[in-house]
Amino acid sequence: MNILGIIPARYASSRFPGKPLFDLNGKSMIQRVYEQACKASLLSQVVVATDDQRIFDHVIGFGGKAVMTSSEHRSGTDRCAEVLSKSSEHFDAVINIQGDEPFIQPEQIDLLARLFEDTSVAIGTLIKPLHDPSDLTNPNIIKVVIDTNQNGIYFSRSPIPFVRDAAAISEWPQKVNLYKHIGIYGYRADVLPKLTQLAPGVLEIAESLEQLRWRENGYLIRTALTQLETISIDAPEDVDKLRKAGLI
Repeated sequence: MNILGIIPARYASSRFPGKPLFDLNGKSMIQRVYEQACKASLLSQVVVATDDQRIFDHVIGFGGKAVMTSSEHRSGTDRCAEVLSKSSEHFDAVINIQGDEPFIQPEQIDLLARLFEDTSVAIGTLIKPLHDPSDLTNPNIIKVVIDTNQNGIYFSRSPIPFVRDAAAISEWPQKVNLYKHIGIYGYRADVLPKLTQLAPGVLEIAESLEQLRWRENGYLIRTALTQLETISIDAPEDVDKLRKAGLI
């Protein structure tokens, strides 16, 4: 299979302006993500998709590949679709790699990419077992329930599924398999442009979760189970997490 890895990277950010160019012990955030993605054995090519000339020039400067995209995109999915549309090369699938996870593991990317060996898979993502009850009540940690074919039935900021027979929420992980969503996506190449044509639905607007737009429109999202979870950098203070973990 020919699989394209795309790293969407914007300069503008309300919580962390210029985040992709932030220096992490001698290398920028975006360079670290790019280099980790390039270690994935199943990606044929890796490219940064940006709307900012500074990021574009920086990526080219360290020897990476970059594509300038519109500043009007609402999501990384839209930015990935533009890159795909500009490519003269045929790709079977696209992996959307978060630009704020400088230590993403290539094994995670390959695990997701392998989902597309099944020709019935249109969209893929990763999930991880959820064991900490405090994660259930954290709206920033997305919970997911899956069917017997490992498709994501629903994604939510609320605790799901509700465990009626548990005396307290702390008992939920002991009574049922619970999962959190790991925010990396893959799309079949012929499906990706169709996703960008979908209007936001009631569920997406309610939960502010893009993947619910796809579910509302009947697209199945196949999941793969991982035990890995890397640190994402949403705000400057999150850099301390990397220091505490001994990564920088």
